[in-house]
Amino acid sequence: MKVIFQQDVKGQGKKGELKNVSDGYARNYLLPRGLAMEATNDNLNAYKLKEKAKAAQIAKEKAAAQEAAEKLSAVQVKISAKSGGSGKLFGAVTSKEISDALKEQFDLDIDSKKIVQAEPIKSYGAYDVKAKLGHEISGTIHVLVVEE
Repeated sequence: MKVIFQQDVKGQGKKGELKNVSDGYARNYLLPRGLAMEATNDNLNAYKLKEKAKAAQIAKEKAAAQEAAEKLSAVQVKISAKSGGSGKLFGAVTSKEISDALKEQFDLDIDSKKIVQAEPIKSYGAYDVKAKLGHEISGTIHVLVVEE
């Protein structure tokens, strides 16, 4: 019996693979547990459509991430902070503050979890902060910390 695997099954097949297995194994194990479905024409067509839609969604997300990376490289985020006497900040500039400043100043919606800081910003100056935007695309955020 030909089946399309819905999940990885150790020693049998990977998700999405079309394979010929014994009738008893398919009827008694794979099909009842939802690990595979019978490879009828309708199921094959539905599976191909689902894969095509998934690929289109991934391409769309990748294009959006690339566009966001290009926008990030063209802007400089200005963040004002309070400091002590020697130019050291009270606290630090966090990725949440950078994300909020991007939204407020340039209407760019970058999640604070995607912003990667090697170390917290604790003094005035210009910094380059990396943002992982997904699908192996990253951008650089130019941050300028000024006195309040």
